[in-house]
Amino acid sequence: MTPRSWLYVPGHRDDRIGKAIDSGADAVVIDLEDAVPVGVKDRALANALDAVRTVSPEKPIWLRLNAVGTEWLDNETAALAAAGYRPSGVRLPKADDPGAVAATAERLGCAVHAIIESAAGLLAAPQIARCHPRVTGIALGEADLAADMRTEAGGLEWARGWLVTAARAAGLASPVQSVWTAVDDPEGLARTSRTGRAQGFFGRSVIHPNQIDIVNQAYTPSPEEQDRAQRIVDLAAAALAAGESAVLDESGRFIDPAVVANARVVLDRAQATALRGVRA
Repeated sequence: MTPRSWLYVPGHRDDRIGKAIDSGADAVVIDLEDAVPVGVKDRALANALDAVRTVSPEKPIWLRLNAVGTEWLDNETAALAAAGYRPSGVRLPKADDPGAVAATAERLGCAVHAIIESAAGLLAAPQIARCHPRVTGIALGEADLAADMRTEAGGLEWARGWLVTAARAAGLASPVQSVWTAVDDPEGLARTSRTGRAQGFFGRSVIHPNQIDIVNQAYTPSPEEQDRAQRIVDLAAAALAAGESAVLDESGRFIDPAVVANARVVLDRAQATALRGVRA
């Protein structure tokens, strides 16, 4: 089941890791990179490995590793290989070279999400998305990308569309939306999350527990959306039984196989959300 909310927590703060795991986030990302001071990188890695070892597999635990070319990444990949157990996946920051991403993925035994944070990475996104079977997702790190691209507010709309296209063309899941850094602006988080879903993203990284419910709601099909999707699927089934491949709904809107496929996505996501509620 694809998570809706991905809660980041600094790896050196073991007191916060437990709280993050107990939160309502669908997945937890233990950060070993930017949120961790250089002097406590080893402690962060140890905390992350302990969480991966002890937490129920029903709570996905991901690690954000350090960037390719750093000594910390070498330590992390070696520790994961020696541990004998694996996180649900890792996020690989500052991914801009398909060859380097592939080489790192080859050393890991889990899913890899490549985080695009530079113009070079954005240009290479289609190749990064296809560079290794363990690369199951690509995403944007928008703060770093905006700085590298020298864009102003709203200047990454085209980049989001490019990333969604690169991911889906490679057969990957819909990308996870980048964080909303204005923690004191829940309305902005809700609005931009709904926009992200409309643009082809699914799920969002969050940096504060107060953001979890907002993102979960934005990425959960509403009852009205579910009802409409079910009507579309039912109408399509009736049309197929009658020897037709397309039909008009009760409002006179045309329903063809592409519309039905989108309706099934809505129902699948709603079912996944319901299963989370049962297991919680």
